[in-house]
Amino acid sequence: MLGLAFSLDMIKTQTTPYDTAKYLRTPEDMAAYLEASIEEANGDATIVAMALGNIARGKGMSQVACDAGLSRESLYKALSGERNPTLETVLKVVRALGLKLRAEAALNAGMAEERGASAS
Repeated sequence: MLGLAFSLDMIKTQTTPYDTAKYLRTPEDMAAYLEASIEEANGDATIVAMALGNIARGKGMSQVACDAGLSRESLYKALSGERNPTLETVLKVVRALGLKLRAEAALNAGMAEERGASAS
């Protein structure tokens, strides 16, 4: 060889941790992220709590805690993903984030067929 000796130690890729909170800048981004998290959670409340935590960190945890009427420490604990926050806490946080939760009918094929059959 041409005297070019190198090892894999010399070729290192530098990475940085991905922080979702950095990319949640607008209320629309926050709402879309929360909606996607709820859909993907499949009933797992800790995923929704972690999503709310990411949004709150993006907005500023201290400010969100203040706006929600919670202590910063209790907000961190509630949205850590290690606990299931109460519905009251979730609603306070959602309101403090300037978001709304809404319900939508979950129609599946079986329900639509039943409805069509009973209408006949």
